[in-house]
Amino acid sequence: MASMAYPTPSSSYSCCYKNHTRRNIIPSIPHIKFCQQQQQPHQNDHKPTDPVGRREIILRSSELAVVGAIFNFSGKKPDYLGVQKNQPALALCPATKNCISTAENVTDIVHYAPPWNYNGGRNRKKPVSREVAMEELLRVIKSTKPDKFTPRIMEKKDDYVRVEYQSSILGFVDDVEFWFPPGRDSIVEYRSASRLGNFDFDINRKRIKALRQELENKGWASKDSF
Repeated sequence: MASMAYPTPSSSYSCCYKNHTRRNIIPSIPHIKFCQQQQQPHQNDHKPTDPVGRREIILRSSELAVVGAIFNFSGKKPDYLGVQKNQPALALCPATKNCISTAENVTDIVHYAPPWNYNGGRNRKKPVSREVAMEELLRVIKSTKPDKFTPRIMEKKDDYVRVEYQSSILGFVDDVEFWFPPGRDSIVEYRSASRLGNFDFDINRKRIKALRQELENKGWASKDSF
């Protein structure tokens, strides 16, 4: 580690260069930390200083992006996604608190979420077909980014849509599914789950709520309270 300082009568600026090496993981990555120019305190100056400068915040964000690219936090797509064959429904949630599904029991307040009715809203003047409702759903998915995750439609059928939502920095991926069950008028089931971790800070539930609120403008409604 080397350190250089150039003092002046009233201020000082320093730049520190550190070289951290992670054995058998990644090549040596230089870590540069810039310290803001600090003025010597005056007798009448009692304003608190910002402990983290804007430049350092940018550098930290860049470092997170590099780490995410190296270690790939996207995770693997679960094999059980899609409409289940034994009993037609979307998959249940794991025990972790980062998933919600309409297939869960209504008594499970952690994982249960009520289905939607695309003809049940007050803004729906005239009932629409499943095909029209599917187009409305796809448009809302593409235009709504409540958590700044980028949506990518990975699979689409006449009655099913699977979307991957990926974070911009570390590349975390959430799998979101929508299913139009046959024989159930105007009902849409859904499931939203994170691939990694145990908690999601309600990101999946907030995402579904944001999508529903946009769909309500088109005449959709939640079947039950949310």
